[in-house]
Amino acid sequence: MINLPFPIHDANAASGDRDMGNLPEWDLSDLYAGEDAPELQRDLDWLQTACAEFASDYEGKLDTLDAAGLLDCLHRDEAISRTAGRIMSFAGLRYYQLTTDGGRAKFLSDCQEKVTNYTTPLVFFSLELNRLDEGALKAMYAENADLARYAPVIRRIRAMKPHQLSDELEKFLHDLGVVGDAWERLFDETIAGLTFTVDGEDMGIEGTLNLLTEQDRDQREAAAHELARVFGENIRTFSRVHNTAAKEKEVIDRWRKMPTPQTGRHLSNDVEAEVVEALRDAVVAAYPKLSHRYYELKRKWLGLDRMQVWDRNAPLPMEETRIVGWDDARETVMNAYGAFDPRMADLAQPFFEKGWIDAGVKQGKAPGAFAHPTVTDVHPYVMLNYLGKPRDVMTLAHELGHGVHQVLAAEQGELLSSTPLTLAETASVFGEMLTFRRMLDGAKDKAERKVLLAGKVEDMINTVVRQIAFYDFECKLHAARREGELTPDDINALWMSVQAESLGPAFDFMEGYETFWAYIPHFVHSPFYVYAYAFGDGLVNALYAVYEENPDGFQEKYFEMLKAGGSKHHKDLLAPFGLDASDPAFWDKGLSMISGLIDELEAMED
Repeated sequence: MINLPFPIHDANAASGDRDMGNLPEWDLSDLYAGEDAPELQRDLDWLQTACAEFASDYEGKLDTLDAAGLLDCLHRDEAISRTAGRIMSFAGLRYYQLTTDGGRAKFLSDCQEKVTNYTTPLVFFSLELNRLDEGALKAMYAENADLARYAPVIRRIRAMKPHQLSDELEKFLHDLGVVGDAWERLFDETIAGLTFTVDGEDMGIEGTLNLLTEQDRDQREAAAHELARVFGENIRTFSRVHNTAAKEKEVIDRWRKMPTPQTGRHLSNDVEAEVVEALRDAVVAAYPKLSHRYYELKRKWLGLDRMQVWDRNAPLPMEETRIVGWDDARETVMNAYGAFDPRMADLAQPFFEKGWIDAGVKQGKAPGAFAHPTVTDVHPYVMLNYLGKPRDVMTLAHELGHGVHQVLAAEQGELLSSTPLTLAETASVFGEMLTFRRMLDGAKDKAERKVLLAGKVEDMINTVVRQIAFYDFECKLHAARREGELTPDDINALWMSVQAESLGPAFDFMEGYETFWAYIPHFVHSPFYVYAYAFGDGLVNALYAVYEENPDGFQEKYFEMLKAGGSKHHKDLLAPFGLDASDPAFWDKGLSMISGLIDELEAMED
């Protein structure tokens, strides 16, 4: 199945659409000129023929190939992936621009069905690849250096060997994938179609979530209650989507003999389960010195006896309410990138100038933000819902980091460019850190420095603490679903079981907050995705510490890491920096950076 793009940035957005300048929109013509483009039909026809010929030439014969023959086979598979990826990228990106448009939804569904049907004959490829003798493969790698380049992707495919089914069942599951995708689209269309009314104004979910970051506490409270009301009215739909998606996953996992619901994600991320659990345990153990400590500080700053959920992302009392225009946001991020290395700014420049960013908030547009790499012979596209708050500047820095990473990794080719989720957040979080440090260095006084520090700490807590709490929620959800159907109240209770633990004793929880699991897209689109955020943040914090300690030559090693794409394991990528994610102390290094920023904020209270 070809993966579709989906909103991957979970931070709350920002504010209004006023005074922000000319927000860019996508120009998708680098993919296709439109639904009726002759090139699109040409590629669909080519794909159908290429898949049939590939199956005819190789099915049942993979074990007869020599090194040159296997290399040619991989090149043909790569060309098929590239064409299918171009088609699905175009259909998916158009859909996310306006998910409520029936024509775009139909076009996406039709493309998905055609691509699925055409590629079903290719299911044999990974199954037969997994049956090849390991010794024979190693001998071919030694004989042919060009083939050896593909060893990492073959290794990742072969990691699924213990979990593969019969050829016939694998083809059945491949065909059935479009049904699971329909539940994802139901979720997307439901979320995009929700209307929230606050102070007499109707708005979508992005604008309503944005109100939770407003200075006016009454407005924040009204938005929180309206979110709860609308989620509550739709909770049966969201519960049905989650029950069905989790059950489908349970059935497939059971047939594949996956030991845990998380195993499939770990395999696709090319990361060991014990590394993820070490990360999870380190973050949970650090809750008291991170989120609990910070929110107690914030409670005092806000002058509250108790924090409510609508205070979590509130601005500080001394923070000026301001709209950051698009041109200012662009200049801030580009200056930060350029100060680190001019090549970073050069790589980011075309995103602004060539229609590679869709920034405005529009009714029916998918919420959140993402960077989609499309295919290696085109370029990435970045989606934002830019509303002009300082946090939106950080989101721009984040998604541009993804884009730069994807451009650099593209030279690896279609099969090796894709970076596991755990490493895919590296450049994005590093881009945020560069932008934050530049803004912090430019702070004009103590108050502005405090606001910037607090904002960064909150972003880090959202990225590390909140996402690990999400991960724990998912673990509980999938474990509970294995025991039977879950009512909305069951899911609500699981959600609340992780919220108090992660946010800490400063908070009370309003009635209705128990439904706030409903709008998180990751739970539906990509189960257990969320730990990748915490992984990426911890990794970048450790990387940045290395950069500060010894900046000489860091840029070259950093660019080489991004260029590697998915061609190296995380141990090999981090080794040049003297880091090792399998060492439990590695995570403490990253968490200590967050704790250090909170130390600085506490010192400002003296």
